[in-house]
Amino acid sequence: MTLPHVPDPMPGDARAADAIETVIVPRARDLGGFEVRRALPAAQKQMVGPFIFFDQFGPVMMQSGQGIDVRPHPHIGLSTVTWLFDGSIFHRDSLGSEQPISPGELNWMTAGKGIVHSERTAPADLAQTRKVFGIQSWVALPKQHEDTAPAFDHVAMERLPVIEDHGISVRVVAGSIYGAKSPVKTHSDLFYADVQLQAGAALPLPADHEERGVYVAEGVIEIAEQVFEDGRLLVFRPGDLITIRARTNARLMLLGGEPMDGPRHIWWNFVSSSRDKIEAAKDDWKQARFGIVPGDERDFIPLPDR
Repeated sequence: MTLPHVPDPMPGDARAADAIETVIVPRARDLGGFEVRRALPAAQKQMVGPFIFFDQFGPVMMQSGQGIDVRPHPHIGLSTVTWLFDGSIFHRDSLGSEQPISPGELNWMTAGKGIVHSERTAPADLAQTRKVFGIQSWVALPKQHEDTAPAFDHVAMERLPVIEDHGISVRVVAGSIYGAKSPVKTHSDLFYADVQLQAGAALPLPADHEERGVYVAEGVIEIAEQVFEDGRLLVFRPGDLITIRARTNARLMLLGGEPMDGPRHIWWNFVSSSRDKIEAAKDDWKQARFGIVPGDERDFIPLPDR
């Protein structure tokens, strides 16, 4: 499959140069030698389409004995999306799911009315030095699906469509773009794709969806003669023609979709259109009404005091 033709803005085209609405530089946090960059939510933008949370973790070389160790914690009103470039994570949740995640595999967990999960490094992986690098994002659920039953989907690499054309490789993670569609079930119209570009390659970004963003995970890109390094989330205006050119080999995440049906409240791991639902979820976690994670019952993250 080849990419469809999208007219390329001419250099100096004012409309093309104005197509970038916002450039978000993620806030960096050091979690004991493990850096996380948070692009969403940001002061400039809460969501891009339904994407309300976007974290890059790594890249980092973890030594033997070091690992990811996220204890059981709850979610409501969203789907968590884990996508790895390097390394592995072992997922468990209160539905009884137990799933190792490797690069190129999609981990999509829908919290709905409530779920608990943990994310840790498997014991076998702890014994070796390894690179860890990936993205975790949250997709807010439309109001009519906020109280849906929780669910878990794991999609193997070979089931995710790949489009390759002239130094471009696009793996469609969720939703649809470039005429290809991921098999994972979503509750809103969205797109999410992992793109690898060779230096000099040019990728058109369709204007099919109203809200569109590009996260530069690695490398340097150019759009309408503006240059952007890694660790930048670019948000575009609706309808404008965009072509992404790779100054170096680059790794990008394309994300977006239709606007969410109203603003969302976000507190800790809870997302909802209703403050009352968040208050109820806080009380449910305090009172141990969320359920347990089989195989990981001994520990949990307490409700923050804030």
